[in-house]
Amino acid sequence: MIINGIYTGALLISVIISSISQIILKQSADQKHKNIVEEYLNPKMVFAYILFIVSTLLATFSYRAVPLSVGSSLEATGYFWVAILDFLFLKESITQRKWMGLGMILFGVLIFNL
Repeated sequence: MIINGIYTGALLISVIISSISQIILKQSADQKHKNIVEEYLNPKMVFAYILFIVSTLLATFSYRAVPLSVGSSLEATGYFWVAILDFLFLKESITQRKWMGLGMILFGVLIFNL
């Protein structure tokens, strides 16, 4: 049971890392770049790609013990993490409607995994 919890925790960390990577990619996309090479090979972009790779490897490791049906529902928490990180770092607002949607996602994940 503890081993399963470790794999599940690793999958959730993978989702959070992926969400962080998406925020960094958005920050990089919002900046002006001199040319297309600099746009795709700047330090922020490269770091975000590395985070995606780490996230993928961690998720692959996690699926050794986490059933696919549970894993896909846990990955849905990424919508929540992206919205929160978006609010914190990109200063985008979360409307009441978005809060309700995020709450429904989290509630659905909780119900599905019980």
